[in-house]
This record gives sequence, C-alpha cells and structure tokens, in this order.
Amino acid sequence: MNDINFKIGKREIGPNHPPLVIAEIGINHEGSVKKAKKMVFDAYKSGAECVKFQAHVIDDEMIPEAKKVIPGNAKESIWNIMSRCALSEKEDREIKKYVESLGMIYLSTPFSRAAADRLNRMKVKAFKIGSGECNNYPLVKHIASFGKPVILSSGMNNIASLKPAVKILEQAKVPHAILHCTSMYPTPYNKVHLGAIEQIKKAFPRAVVGLSDHSLGNYTSFAAIALGASIIEKHFTSNKKWPGPDVSISIDPKELSELIVGTRAVYEARGGTKSVLKEEKPTIDFAYACVVAIRDIKKGEKLTMNNIWVKRPGTGEIKAVNFEKLLGKKAKCNIANNQQLKWLHITKI
Repeated sequence: MNDINFKIGKREIGPNHPPLVIAEIGINHEGSVKKAKKMVFDAYKSGAECVKFQAHVIDDEMIPEAKKVIPGNAKESIWNIMSRCALSEKEDREIKKYVESLGMIYLSTPFSRAAADRLNRMKVKAFKIGSGECNNYPLVKHIASFGKPVILSSGMNNIASLKPAVKILEQAKVPHAILHCTSMYPTPYNKVHLGAIEQIKKAFPRAVVGLSDHSLGNYTSFAAIALGASIIEKHFTSNKKWPGPDVSISIDPKELSELIVGTRAVYEARGGTKSVLKEEKPTIDFAYACVVAIRDIKKGEKLTMNNIWVKRPGTGEIKAVNFEKLLGKKAKCNIANNQQLKWLHITKI
C-alpha cells in the first residue's frame, strides 16, 4: 500500500498508518459549553485522538426561508436547531483550547464563509467539509484557499459531483481525504454501500479515503477499515439519554472505545498474503501429521496402506503431504511400529 502522506498536525493518516477515528460531537451539546467539554473529556477517556464540532454563523449560513424547512430526523426547523446549538467564536475558542490541552486534535465543520473565516482565525490544523457543502464549490474553494488539509464528506453526491470539489483541492495543493457517506439518519445497512470506498480510491488515487458512518453500531466502520478506509467518523455523545440533534445515531463512550480498539485491530489484520509464517512453527510441530509405521516393518518389505499411515506430531521428516510418494517403495532397514519414517529408511526405486 502506498502512503499518501496526509497529515493533521503531527498525526499521519493514510493506508500505512493506524486509522484515525473522529468522534463527532457536532451540535449534540445543544449550545452548552459545559456539555461540550464533558463530551470531549469522555471521548478522551475512551481513547479518542480527535473530536469534531460544527461552526455555525446563522445569518451567513441561511436565509429566513430555512425556518420553514424541517429535517427528516427532526421536529423543528433547521433554523431553530442551528440557532439553539450555535456557539460563539469565544465559546469555540474555549472548547478548542480545552481539546488541545488534552493532546487531542480539534476539528470543526464550517457551514458558511464566515464560519470558515472564524476557524481560520482560530488556527485550526485542518478543515472538515460536510456532505451538504461537498458540491458548494464556492465554499470549497474559499476553504481550500487557506492551504490547510481538508477532509471532505461525500453524502448526497456521486463521483461526477465529487470531481469538481476534488479538482479545487488539488489545484490549491492541499492534502485531502474523501469520506464516503450516506446522508440518512440512521443509515440502513443496505444503504451504506461500502463498495463506494474502492470506487472513490480508484477515482481519486491521490486522496486518503474514509467513511463517515451514520449507521447504528460499529459494524460497518470495522468493515470499512478492512476495505481500506483510513478515517472513520461517528457521531458521539456522553449519554444516549441526553437530548441532541444527532444523539439517536451517536455512539457512547463504551462504543467509542470499542470502535477505536476494533479499527486498530482490523487495520493490523488487513493485507498480507496466504503463506506459512515462521511464527506458526510451534503449531506445525504438534498439528501436522507425519508418515509413521503402523506395525513393525522388515527390511526389504514393500510400503503399503497396511504398514504405514500418517499421525501426529509434525516433528517427523516426512510429512503427510508426501505419503503417497512412499507407497510401493521398500524399507532399507527394519522400522519399528509407531516410528516416524525418514527418507534414509526408504529405497529410491
């Protein structure tokens, strides 16, 4: 596997590096800095390297018409949800400072030009672009102009609509990752379409590839790592009983810990070839079978199914794979019952 050399700060991300799990707190904090910090700390305790938030500057993001639009997984307008959950720049800075004090990576998704400018002023190490902005090429171009790494989600888009966004990133010479995503909350397993990971890898060979996973549980995230994903993003909450726009599809601290451990395990396990490892030798010694005499054999006697067979352990010279080569040959010496045969015991004829 080739290393694409995508970095956020000092963290290298790509096919030759352990997967990066992004715990997306998003707006699950409902506008509370205290809750946001609680989620950050719980993600940290679970082993997370990275948490992600959302940056909303309502007037630059939406027009009042949005007050009439209710998301499929909500009961109130997108305007009301974002207005309630939006944090000020001061609050965003406070949370970023707290995240980085724990040695973690702070990421945030800007939903407008003003939000992107805010994050750039905050000196974020990288930008996350959400699926809704994937084909918002003016905003993608604006974010790319900062020259920082970009993680681009691709829900509600296909390869054709991804191409202009990726071209913008490539022309700006910014390292980038593309996350396959299905924008359904939750995503039924038969709509996750993990085959898209390989499709994205082929279409955009210079991009790191990952999965922004809205399905329930960790199953599809583990499978994505096996298929070559280098980044996994999952919504996160400290407590599934808390209110929050994305809590219903979020994992909790225990599940986050399992996701981090599991993705690393799958990463370590993927690749390789079908071969015999030197570390398997101790098992070979007891598990393989070797050719043995099943009764006393006299010198000059022909070897047949009646006087030789294959039995454990595997410490003998002639393994079971060579059994049929011995049939019809003659013993060059006396061979005792249960004795493992050696080539020097056998005639060449």
